[in-house]
Amino acid sequence: MKKILSTLLILSIFSISTFAKIILPSVYSDNMVLQQNSEVAIWGWADAAETVKIVTSWNSKDTVKVKADNSAAWKTTIKTIGAGGPYSIQILGSSKLELKNVMLGEVWICSGQSNMEWSVNHKIINGEEEAAKAANPNIRIFHVRKIGARYPQQTCNASWTVSSPETMRATSSVGYFFARELQQKLNVPVGIIVSAWGGTPAEVWIEKGRIETNPELNKAKNNEKYDWWPNDPGVLYNSMIAPVVPYGIAGAIWYQGESNRGNHPVYSLLMKTLIENWRSDFKKDFPFYQVQIAPFDYGANGKSERIREQQELVTKTVPNTGMIVVSDLVDNIKDIHPRNKLDVGKRLANYALAETYQQNIGAYKSPAYESVKVEKGKLRVTFSNVLTGLKSTGKTPAKFMIAGEDQNFVPAVAKIEGATVVLSSKQVKTPVAARFCFDDTSMPDVFSTEGLPLAPFRTDSWNK
Repeated sequence: MKKILSTLLILSIFSISTFAKIILPSVYSDNMVLQQNSEVAIWGWADAAETVKIVTSWNSKDTVKVKADNSAAWKTTIKTIGAGGPYSIQILGSSKLELKNVMLGEVWICSGQSNMEWSVNHKIINGEEEAAKAANPNIRIFHVRKIGARYPQQTCNASWTVSSPETMRATSSVGYFFARELQQKLNVPVGIIVSAWGGTPAEVWIEKGRIETNPELNKAKNNEKYDWWPNDPGVLYNSMIAPVVPYGIAGAIWYQGESNRGNHPVYSLLMKTLIENWRSDFKKDFPFYQVQIAPFDYGANGKSERIREQQELVTKTVPNTGMIVVSDLVDNIKDIHPRNKLDVGKRLANYALAETYQQNIGAYKSPAYESVKVEKGKLRVTFSNVLTGLKSTGKTPAKFMIAGEDQNFVPAVAKIEGATVVLSSKQVKTPVAARFCFDDTSMPDVFSTEGLPLAPFRTDSWNK
């Protein structure tokens, strides 16, 4: 009898191992959002050489078939229609999977360091009030756990959830507010893939090979070591980006930069490399919108103004990118985490609504330095993105500095004239350069008449 039972057990184990279940990466789960009106990738694993059939409830007459290769992996695409849901997806083979409560809409990646990662639990402004009203079946969240890896991973520890007070609390507040604004203005489901880790330099979010094969980036890579976050190139790309490649997305938002102050001269090249890396992976030249880092007192280890300058350079050198300015949203320059995350999310959403979705929403870009001209011992600085004019929060602007050839900057007398500001000082007879909030901590006192802060800038290229 024991012999018979042992034989049956062996046969049972052999049967289970022979007919493996269909497996999907974690980014394919109940409650997911798929990018609307697209051909989106879907992939997974089955028995080697097995034919897998995929049927969607929004197009049940069209069955997609794909054959698993000799490593048991399969990948194909399915066509999505316009926004809506909930739908279901059946994946059929020797076993059967059904994905339920699937929505079609807009999908965005939200990545970076702690200012992107911060949730309501970190006591953001009006956090409790916002969490209480976060129940929304048309907002879905895929929050990737903070885990690093030495090699690219095929899946990650996460699943799609419907927005609720509980799930909103557990994710990026900037990402949530961005998604909510898009959802309300576009009236479509919105999904966010949150992949952020506080303190991390940009290098960890880029394929290791792209850093090592670029002499400039490899020489200047961030080498600071900490116990609380990784800094080795590619280590978070492998575990927090690669597992969702090439899921269909609309674009990405990014809030990072503080940890690259030490190698700021290569930051724009780093970001160009990151954007090209991700766009290649997702097979789409998607929009990439970043948040310029906010004022903060770094003490003797400053140089954050150089990172802000590099962030603006990205928008000028990499197509289909943009940047929002948040230097006015700081409540305490001793806190590297501004508590107003709502307006950060809204400004990002407004940028996407205007640029990606072609919505007429009025002013969404901050005024930015365009040119400077010497006029009889004064400087006239002209700004772009000025729709109706500029205004000062004080009687006159007080944050401008000017200098002559001696490179000695002094406070300037400033007068707003339309889309320009005229600068002068009795201490500088022949001014040649101007700066505005070009340091670690200065907050702006000049805005567009619509309320967006003038971006910090300098007209010179001096090292001091």
